Amino acid sequence: MIPADTLFLPVSQLAEGIRTRRLDPVELAEAYLQRLETLGPRLNAVVTVTRERALDEARAARREIAAGRYRGPLHGVPWGAKDLIAAEGYPTTWGAQPYREQRFPDAAVVARLKAAGAVLVAKLASVELAGGMGYEQANASFTGPGRTPWNPEFWSGGSSSGPGAAVAAGLVPFAIGSETWGSIITPAAFSGVTGLRPTYGRVSRAGAMALSWTMDKIGPLCRTAEDAGLILQAIAGHDPADANSVDRPYRASLALPRGRKPRIGVLKGLAEGSQPEVRRSFEQSVEVMQGFAEIVRDVTLPKFPYGAAAGVIIDAEAASIFEELVESGRVHQLTAPEDRIGGYPGQVVLAKDYLRALRIRTPAAVAMDRFFADGGFDALAHPTRPTVAYPVGPKFGEAYHDAPGGGEPVSGAANLLGLPGIALPNGFGRDNLPTSLSLTGRAWDEQVLVALAHQVQQHTDFHRRRPPGFG
Repeated sequence: MIPADTLFLPVSQLAEGIRTRRLDPVELAEAYLQRLETLGPRLNAVVTVTRERALDEARAARREIAAGRYRGPLHGVPWGAKDLIAAEGYPTTWGAQPYREQRFPDAAVVARLKAAGAVLVAKLASVELAGGMGYEQANASFTGPGRTPWNPEFWSGGSSSGPGAAVAAGLVPFAIGSETWGSIITPAAFSGVTGLRPTYGRVSRAGAMALSWTMDKIGPLCRTAEDAGLILQAIAGHDPADANSVDRPYRASLALPRGRKPRIGVLKGLAEGSQPEVRRSFEQSVEVMQGFAEIVRDVTLPKFPYGAAAGVIIDAEAASIFEELVESGRVHQLTAPEDRIGGYPGQVVLAKDYLRALRIRTPAAVAMDRFFADGGFDALAHPTRPTVAYPVGPKFGEAYHDAPGGGEPVSGAANLLGLPGIALPNGFGRDNLPTSLSLTGRAWDEQVLVALAHQVQQHTDFHRRRPPGFG
């Protein structure tokens, strides 16, 4: 029997055990399958355990590795897919009652991970329709509210609620989530794991549910920054099935810029608008980063209506994507009451407002790129979320009143412009809930973000801690 100590190892260490044949892919898959089946329901993290497919893929990995055909660092490593991402042979529910029985061929990201030898063990829970109907509470999926294993009375974050909780609880060593506006970095923060949002177009979305054609991104949730780079290396690159994917393959590296100290900007006022424990953890992270980087405080972004433009684009594009759901009335089958009516306002977004929001992108992107270049910034640092995880019961807006900064820092700008970001655990606050540090970078600079986050994790141990009660 494989001990829990092993199941909480990062991908890089599991890979070494598999490569040297100290770990058997079939035994490893069985161990994670058991945890998914026994512990997953406690967190509402799992939609479907893909047991038959997992064991077939694990046996194939065992045979290939024994024959000397080792494919690389994901070969034989189990993983889970957010249930917006199609996997042949199993339902892809989009977290929503009206779509519980639909099935599709493998999504591009699933096919690429299969080609890398990874073993799909589960479809993991999502907020219904990736939150596109405007949910205001944790209970917004037919699987129930996602629960963080650090304290199951609190939310694991959305919309990649299942991936965040499953990685944190040691149910899978990594998972693939999606982000349109915060849906990778928020569950990374609330579940205390590492999440990487790639640059828009870096990873194919073919076979994944669309919420916003011009903002959706797919990326990993895992234990470490190093793992995030290994996974991105396997899934990045152009795909003819996704016209917006770019021929920018990714090579995993932990090397910092040569010949100079990295330069990190700290955004003005964001930490002050956060809860006290979030501020405390952030300042401790800044102290850590001062050991290997130049820190520039009180940085301000170029002035554009990032959040407003992103909101209009999502409303308009989601209204088109889910027009049939709304007009047929099947939208009333959704779980959260506010989601049953949340699709209607998007149906009346004016074309001129949508076009105006799209047109803002080009000057904003040029200004942001110049901002990074002129300031010599390798990354911007900020708290991932201004609060710790929300309690499962009340509406989000009723949960906390001690974070005057309000919403999610920087995410409107980063997602509108398709910029990469990485979130990593950096402490704990009230009710044993994690806090999180984010680094946002220039387009296509994921390698720099991964290297910077790795340096932070070399000097801290939050990514190695385990939630109580999960082994």
